[in-house]
Amino acid sequence: MCGIAGLINFDGAPVSPVVLKMMTDAISHRGPDGEGQWIDRNIGLGHRRLAIIDLSPAGHQPMISWDQRYVITYNGEIYNYRELKADLESEGFRFRSQSDTEVLLYALIAWGPKALDKLNGMFAFALWDKQEQKLLLARDRYGIKPLYYALTSNTLVFGSEQKAILAQPGFTRKLDKDALLEYFTFQNIFTDKTLIQGVKMCPAGYYGILDLSKPNKGLQLTQYWDFNFREPTGKIDKRAYHEELDRLFRQAVNRQLVTDVELGSYLSGGMDSGSITAIAAQSIPFMKTFTCGFDLTSASGLELGFDERRKAEYMSYCFKTEHYEIVLKSGDMERVLPKLAWHLEEPRVGQSYPNYYAAKLASKFVKVVLSGAGGDELFGGYPWRYYRAVVNDDFEHYVDKYYQFWQRLLPNSEIKQVFSPIWKDVEHLWTRDIFRDVFRHHADQLNTPEDYINHSLYFEAKTFLHGLLVVEDKLSMAHGLESRVPFLDNDLVDFAMRCPVSLKLNNLVEVVRMNENESGGKGAKYFSRTRDGKQILRDVMNLNIPSDIVIAEKQGFSGPDASWFKGESIDFVRRTLLSDNALIYEVLDRQVVEQLIEQHLSGVQNRRLLIWSLLNVENYLAQNNLGL
Repeated sequence: MCGIAGLINFDGAPVSPVVLKMMTDAISHRGPDGEGQWIDRNIGLGHRRLAIIDLSPAGHQPMISWDQRYVITYNGEIYNYRELKADLESEGFRFRSQSDTEVLLYALIAWGPKALDKLNGMFAFALWDKQEQKLLLARDRYGIKPLYYALTSNTLVFGSEQKAILAQPGFTRKLDKDALLEYFTFQNIFTDKTLIQGVKMCPAGYYGILDLSKPNKGLQLTQYWDFNFREPTGKIDKRAYHEELDRLFRQAVNRQLVTDVELGSYLSGGMDSGSITAIAAQSIPFMKTFTCGFDLTSASGLELGFDERRKAEYMSYCFKTEHYEIVLKSGDMERVLPKLAWHLEEPRVGQSYPNYYAAKLASKFVKVVLSGAGGDELFGGYPWRYYRAVVNDDFEHYVDKYYQFWQRLLPNSEIKQVFSPIWKDVEHLWTRDIFRDVFRHHADQLNTPEDYINHSLYFEAKTFLHGLLVVEDKLSMAHGLESRVPFLDNDLVDFAMRCPVSLKLNNLVEVVRMNENESGGKGAKYFSRTRDGKQILRDVMNLNIPSDIVIAEKQGFSGPDASWFKGESIDFVRRTLLSDNALIYEVLDRQVVEQLIEQHLSGVQNRRLLIWSLLNVENYLAQNNLGL
C-alpha cells in the first residue's frame, strides 16, 4: 500500500526531478516508509512507500525489471501473489525479493493486460515499457485503490491522489460545474469527473494504454471486468449455497491476513466487521480491534441507537481481542472538517468524519486494518431501497423511480433553483442521463422482480460502494494505514453475483404483493417486512458471531448529525454556511440554500446530508483557489 505519481512529456522535454519530487511529496502521507523517483528523459515515475510485505530495500519502488526494459510504480496488495509467483517461476522467471510488486511486474511482462484477470487484490499501477514506448495504467476491479490522471495536448500526469497532479507548476485549477451538480444530486460522482476540470478518475475495472509511437497521444481505456449480478438456472440448493459461502468467506479473510507487519480489524458492532473479526481472530490471538462511538447526550429519535460500542465490546469479549475505542462529540466533527476536506480532496458519500477518527485510532497500533465494506452491496443489505426495484412497467420506469430515490441531496425542482447563479436557464437536467448510463450494458432482459433487484445491486456496487471505497482509501492513507476489504475477494464476489435474490431477501414475495395504490405509509410497512436483508449472510455468520448481532437491524456508520446540526453545532453551522463570506454562494443561490438550511435548524425537515455536504464543499473551496 503506497502512493504513486508520474508524468510524460509528449514533446520529448526532460522531466524535472524537482517537479517529480514535488508530486511525491504531495502524497507523502500515503507512504511514510520511503520514497523513490525514476526518470528517463521525458518520462518520470514516482513512489511513496508504506512497507507491508517484504520490508527490505528489495521492495523499493519504482522497480525495474532484470533486463532494464520495464519500470513499475504500484500501490496495493495482491493477495494471491505467492500462487502467481509459482506459476511465473515455472515459466523461467527468477525473483530478487519477496514482494508482491516484483510478482506483479513479471506477471505483466509475461501475460500483458491479461494478467489483470489473474490478480486477486487491490491495486493501481503504472508500467512503462521502454522498448515499445508504451505506458500501461490500471485500477483494480472494484475501485478499492484510486487513480487520477490529467491529459493535455502535451502531457499526461497521474497519481494516487489529485494532489500529485495539482503539484504540477502552472496547472490551471478550474471548478467543474457539471461534477458539482452531479455531487449535489447524488452526494456522489458517478462519472469519471472530479471537481477540477481536466482531472479524471480512471474507472474501476479499467486499464489504459498510452503509446508514444502513435501520433495521437490519447489514453486508450479498456474495461477488463464488470459486476454481473444474475439469477442462477435450475433448482436452488439452499444448503449448498450456505456451505459454499462459509468456505469462501473464511478463505477470503484468511487470504488477506498475509502481511509482514501487525494487522488489526475494525469492529463496529455490526455483522460484517464482526464476522471478519471472528475469522481473523482464529489465526491472530488477541488481535487488536477498533470502534468509533458517539456521545448521544443531545441525540434524539433514531439517532439514539447510533452508538454501537456495547455491541462491539461484547464481540471483543467473545473473540478475545485487544479492544480500543474512541468516543466522538460534536466538537470533534467541527474541528476535523478542514483536515478532512484536504484528505478527501472532494466530498463523496456519507458523513465521513467517523471514518477519519477510526483510522486515526487504528493507526496508533497497527499498519493494516480489516474493514467490512462491501457486505451490504453484495448481499442485499439495503432492503428498503429495493422497494423501488420490484414493480415496474419497464426498464425506463424503473430508472425513473430509482433515479428519484437516489437524488440524495436535492431533487430536480430544488437543484434548478440552487444552481441558478451558474446556470441561468436550466431546461434539461442531464443527471438522469448520468444515472441511466450506469446501466449502459445492463438495460435489457428485465422480466422478473429478481432481475430488477439484481440491477439495483449492480448500480449500488458501481456507484455507492465505489464512493465508500474512495473515502475508505483516502482517510486510512491519511494516517499511513492500509485498509483491506475481505468481502471484495474475487471468489467471494463471484459467488455473491450468482447467489439467488431469494436467498438474500427472504420476504421478496411480500414486497411484490404490496399494492402501490394503497393508502397509508407503504414505506414503513415495506421496511417492517424486509428488515432482514443479507439473509444468507446472516444464516452463515450465525455460526461465527452472537445470534443477537446476526438478527439486528442494519445500521450505518454515522454520527448523530441531524441532532448536532440543530443543537450543539447550530452556531458552527450558522457561522460556516450563513456567513457573508461563505464561498459556496459563488456557485449556489444564497437565498434558496439558506432557506433549506433553516428547514433543518428549525426542525421542519431533516436536511442533515445536505448540510454535511455544504460544509464539505465550503471547506473544499476554501482550500482550493478555483476559477469558475
